[in-house]
Amino acid sequence: MRVKRGVTAHARHHKMIRGAKGMKHNSATRSYRLAKAHVIKSLQYAFRDRRNRKRDMRELWITRINAAARENGTTYSRLMAGLKAHNINLDRKTLADLAVREPEAFKAIVNAAIAK
Repeated sequence: MRVKRGVTAHARHHKMIRGAKGMKHNSATRSYRLAKAHVIKSLQYAFRDRRNRKRDMRELWITRINAAARENGTTYSRLMAGLKAHNINLDRKTLADLAVREPEAFKAIVNAAIAK
């Protein structure tokens, strides 16, 4: 028996065009071939940027810690070395959050880290 694929092919095409909905080029939201190319590329960007987001957040935390450390009379590298030497195990995310939300607590941590 012959299998007609019109319904499944149309559903697959429609799924791809729905995925391209809202994209910049008008033809990409109408043409299956262009929609498929745009959707595949957007998924590549999403995969890459899920990893890059982690890198960007760490960079932001380091910038915030450095700014707060300099306000307290030290630098990022000296602060991190002091934390390690005094066995204070706080990650960068927590330190950055303290620097922004609890400046007094961050100042106490800096004083503990740079104390001799």
